[in-house]
Amino acid sequence: MTLEILTADILGPVHHGFFTRRGGASSGVFEGLNCGPGSSDQTEIVNINRARVASAMDVPAEKLVTVHQAHTPDVAVVTAPIAGDKPVADAMVTNVPGLALAILTADCQPVLFSDDEAGVVGAAHAGWRGALDGVLEATVEAMVDLGARRDSIKAAIGPSISQKAYEVGPEFLDTFLAAHSDNSRFFVNGAGDRMLFDLPAYGLHRLRQAGVGRAEWIRHCTYSDPQRFFSYRRSTHAREADYGRLISVIRR
Repeated sequence: MTLEILTADILGPVHHGFFTRRGGASSGVFEGLNCGPGSSDQTEIVNINRARVASAMDVPAEKLVTVHQAHTPDVAVVTAPIAGDKPVADAMVTNVPGLALAILTADCQPVLFSDDEAGVVGAAHAGWRGALDGVLEATVEAMVDLGARRDSIKAAIGPSISQKAYEVGPEFLDTFLAAHSDNSRFFVNGAGDRMLFDLPAYGLHRLRQAGVGRAEWIRHCTYSDPQRFFSYRRSTHAREADYGRLISVIRR
């Protein structure tokens, strides 16, 4: 099966893709294009999958750059392929041609950024914690430091868990209200004391507050489409032992 690559119109001609799980070599709960070396999938199979992604992005495998994601607001400025231990960060920016920045997700938001005129791109992993702590704004700031113009930056949120599938408890709501009372707008009532959180809407809000020129969510829910997407929450509900990781990539 060939790879399935979703794109965002606002990123235009910039080479990018939100890869679905279709077209990979993994099997079992990882069936398809699992690109997560942190999963319990076979290392050689994950490497095959990542090599297929690199080929689709027209770069050598070593120029498909990832970091050690840890739900932080930290951004790595990438000027060359990363050899050895990967830096702990949840976003990357570069102005170097031929480097492909890759983010791994399985419900969290993969966000790809571009300022076409300045030749600066970025990629961020923005789960609720990273988004709340400012990873999206930090990515924009790092791009500006490389010469991007804030109002020329375009940002696209890829496949993420949607509000209808994201049930949370009252303590989760309290955390967001403690940060800002207006954050109540991103929650609706669920069953009992549960709430439903709109992660993509919150991501769009933070991006627009950061002053980017354009931002959009491509409107695919990871939880509700098991044929196309891995989902941490869906795997947890199904009591599966592990889950695959989707990859989203952008390059100059």
